[in-house]
Amino acid sequence: MAPRAIWKGLLKIAEVSCPVALHAAASTSERIAFHTLNRATGNRVRRQFTDSDTGKPVEKDDQVKGYEVSDGDYVILEPEEIAGAVPDSDKTLTVACFITCKDIDDVYFDRPYYLTPADRTAEEAFALIREGMRRKKMAALARAVLFRRVRTVLVRPHGPGMIATTLNFDYEVRPASEAFRDISNLKIKGEMLDLAKHIIDTKMGEFDITAFDDRYEAALADLVKAKQEGRKIAPKKPEKRENVVDLMAALRESAGLATKKAAPRKKTPAARRKSG
Repeated sequence: MAPRAIWKGLLKIAEVSCPVALHAAASTSERIAFHTLNRATGNRVRRQFTDSDTGKPVEKDDQVKGYEVSDGDYVILEPEEIAGAVPDSDKTLTVACFITCKDIDDVYFDRPYYLTPADRTAEEAFALIREGMRRKKMAALARAVLFRRVRTVLVRPHGPGMIATTLNFDYEVRPASEAFRDISNLKIKGEMLDLAKHIIDTKMGEFDITAFDDRYEAALADLVKAKQEGRKIAPKKPEKRENVVDLMAALRESAGLATKKAAPRKKTPAARRKSG
């Protein structure tokens, strides 16, 4: 059974529309979560808002949103005023234009969702839109009110369904020039560049996310289990890291190790299924 949809509406391209559903593609529900406890009693503690000047607790009915316009000076916004600013939703994912995937910088990617037909009657229109984009190797840029905000969404074919990725707005993404402005414009060439390319060639592979483990989550799970069983886990000693002094020597050593360890590329799950 498919997971329950978190949003349903229409995918609209000109006069063509298709009932669709959004499903969460990423989730943190499987991560280990902790509660804050009172060490003395073992009971959970609860958070309480207090007045910054008087230190007295402020009950929920007395709490209100405020925007700071200057130090200590706030514009107070009532709940109904904020609710009035939320855009009306017509439950329509309206396609503005089609682009090639290489035309968009993935730094703007926010959150992925699976996009499916909302019901059996929508499957033909859904397949028509999906296959049209697949044949043309295009993605759609659409707009919709999702979860109380106007969002720009990138829609791409993906297997029998589609992926809808919400995009950050321009003002939400810092210019790369801010982070890169202090990087020197060094020219790398000759043997140093050849060694770097050789190391990359010998470590070529294919994308297989299952090959990577969340070591932190695994360590937390082991720790919780050990505490339950009354065992003690000795803290790991931090690995000693040596500063690289001679970059060329390090490259030559890495190239030698990479050549020795080079192995056939690992097949992805999809490739394994095809060969099987």
